[in-house]
Amino acid sequence: MKEMSKKNSGSEKSAPKVTISVIKADVGGYVGHSSSHPDILKKAETMLAKAKQNKILNDFCVTSCGDDLELIMTHKKGCDSRDIHGLAWKVFEEGTALAKKMKLYGAGQDMLADAFSGNVKGMGPGVAEMEIVERKSEPIIVFMGDKCAPGAWNFPLFKMFADPFNTIGLIIDPSMHDGFKFEIHDIKKDKNFMLSTPEEMYDLLVLIGSAENYIIKAIYTKKGEIAASSSTQKLYLIAGRYVGKDDPVLIVRGQSGLPAMGEILEPFSFPHLVTGWMRGSHYGPLMPTSQKEANPTRFDGPPRVIAFGFQVSNGMLVGPRDMFDDPSYDYARKQANKIANFMRAHGPFEPHRLPLTEMEYTTLPEVLKKLQLRMK
Repeated sequence: MKEMSKKNSGSEKSAPKVTISVIKADVGGYVGHSSSHPDILKKAETMLAKAKQNKILNDFCVTSCGDDLELIMTHKKGCDSRDIHGLAWKVFEEGTALAKKMKLYGAGQDMLADAFSGNVKGMGPGVAEMEIVERKSEPIIVFMGDKCAPGAWNFPLFKMFADPFNTIGLIIDPSMHDGFKFEIHDIKKDKNFMLSTPEEMYDLLVLIGSAENYIIKAIYTKKGEIAASSSTQKLYLIAGRYVGKDDPVLIVRGQSGLPAMGEILEPFSFPHLVTGWMRGSHYGPLMPTSQKEANPTRFDGPPRVIAFGFQVSNGMLVGPRDMFDDPSYDYARKQANKIANFMRAHGPFEPHRLPLTEMEYTTLPEVLKKLQLRMK
């Protein structure tokens, strides 16, 4: 019996892991900031297909949300892999070169470095990754946003993993009843810490309610198993100036002790206000749309979110299913348009325009400098 238990414990430790990496960048808009050119998507698919053939990747999916090129990849190299991040950087470089040939708008605006230096974090592209041991069934949803900032995920992630009015599993599923742990990043001070729900829920809300300062980076079960991972970088904090909105990505696992797919998607039935929209300088409603409708044009918006669902099976991506391509989100889209009308009517006045503290990386400092001599 002792020998059998040793063998079993050894086999559990050596259970194969798979890494899911979602890496995105705006390599050039078609037309303006509204969409992505088909030739750039085709170029990315060709490059990732070659990487799969060469056993660098297990599987991949290439898509776009607005003017952002989205690379969804599975592999066995773990998070922060030089090979995977280097591959993504190369895809973005080639995409940027093609965008420049076509004179697409803002070509390479997310590429804030001249050369790759190990991984793409801090270099402009957005990254969300998780390394997992596949369960008997492994459903995930990849959320991709356009014309919004990383804090856009704070509200829905809280609803998914901490609000019993959204996620009934927190009450009736014994495997979820203990709650979850939230990894929070203070992006202005570059610090992170962990808060546990439900016991520290009020402390959590004090922080994540300020989505421009505190961002949910990851969520874990109380046993330490990862449940969600998001991108948190802010481009203006890296570049020191406004170079475009961050357009974040998010991976969420579901079912079997985690929120059900319907509980994960439900928060987006309410188009909550996020920062972004035109020139990254306005509040607007986050509209859930199908991928084919994620081409924002009205005042470069309103902000969009798409959701691709997959079953992960032996490291392969079974899917995608376009989860917001569903008439049950029609009311949310209608509501988002009504909110957009209301916010737009404010023009350059707050609360449509962001407060001055969030405008410091735009042209505002130059305007103030010009007026300084006239101040008395």
